[in-house]
Amino acid sequence: MSQAARRSIQDMGFEDKASIKEAARPVQQSATRARIEIQGVHKRYVSRKSTFEALRDINLSLGSNEFLTILGPSGCGKSTLLRMVAGLDEPTEGQLLIDGEEIHGPGADRGMVFQGYTLFPWLTVRENIEYGPKLQGMPTLERRSLSNHWLSVIRLEQFAQAYPKQLSGGMKQRVAIARALANRPKVLLMDEPFGALDAQTKQEMQEMLLEVWEREKTTVLFITHDIDEAIFLSQRIVVMGTGPGHLAAEYEVKLPEGRTADVREHPDFLALKRELSHLLKH
Repeated sequence: MSQAARRSIQDMGFEDKASIKEAARPVQQSATRARIEIQGVHKRYVSRKSTFEALRDINLSLGSNEFLTILGPSGCGKSTLLRMVAGLDEPTEGQLLIDGEEIHGPGADRGMVFQGYTLFPWLTVRENIEYGPKLQGMPTLERRSLSNHWLSVIRLEQFAQAYPKQLSGGMKQRVAIARALANRPKVLLMDEPFGALDAQTKQEMQEMLLEVWEREKTTVLFITHDIDEAIFLSQRIVVMGTGPGHLAAEYEVKLPEGRTADVREHPDFLALKRELSHLLKH
């Protein structure tokens, strides 16, 4: 991301343009190989009458155990990019790698959680969680132990035998997260998973997701257009712009781990929120 502004929340001052310029600094590159690498990716849709350029020259890396959020307005191509990491779409140019291997189609090394509810309605909560491991041939007792673990993590032990139609929206998304992580993926891909939830449930789900991530340390690539959500969840935020979709800026979020709702009143949180709000308006 050589063209993107990289800023650290701890160093920011927003009184004038000079202070913003001073705050920008390169992010240290890890000596270890990135878990996900996106190299020179372009995406164009060609028809008989026109060509639509959705993404232009996307270069981004995601480290092992990192929680990175792509933030941007509708139409900037962030979900298209996530679908390419998932192997559900292909770039027109460039390549995407996971642990140094080029991505060609979906794989068990990537789990995905969508905004819509995608549980199998004919399976119970436990059976949904065990579905992937069962396909992989995991023995019954091992699957049962695994589902017990995830039912405890998502605090739905009493709903193990319930069907999706008996669950609230937030409960369904808890199960979707557990189902994805039960396959032990290297990367969890999340496309605005809490976008359809009410404000209170959304905040509860954000806190639960952070608890799960801090415990499991799975690499997470998260998509949202919600500034508060991006800051609350992330270690790093990448901002995308439109016309065509491109990487506009990158921010490190140096807030403490074990975040609760109170962190939203932290001066550094509010400062970054102001900067991101200003950036997304222009």
